[in-house]
Amino acid sequence: MDDKLSIRVNLADRYYPLKVDRRDEEKIRKAGKIINEKVLQYKQKYSDKDVQDFLAMAALHYVTKLIEHEDQKDTSQLVQSIKELNEELEVYLKEE
Repeated sequence: MDDKLSIRVNLADRYYPLKVDRRDEEKIRKAGKIINEKVLQYKQKYSDKDVQDFLAMAALHYVTKLIEHEDQKDTSQLVQSIKELNEELEVYLKEE
């Protein structure tokens, strides 16, 4: 059985044919919906711009959010390492 599915995704009133894994279909359609909502927000706010500008701004918005999320994730790993190191120091100091 082929796990690929042919779908059409609407982004800013243009349809893009894609061949995706069945398990990814829902995520891709949801991503398209979120992008379209952001593009619509920019259209309503900046009526004198082109759709390409709205797509670029939406991409910038979401990649910025992704980077922020990755930075938070990296920080949490650092905090965990510091906690572990602190626990080791406490054990060492109690032994002294």
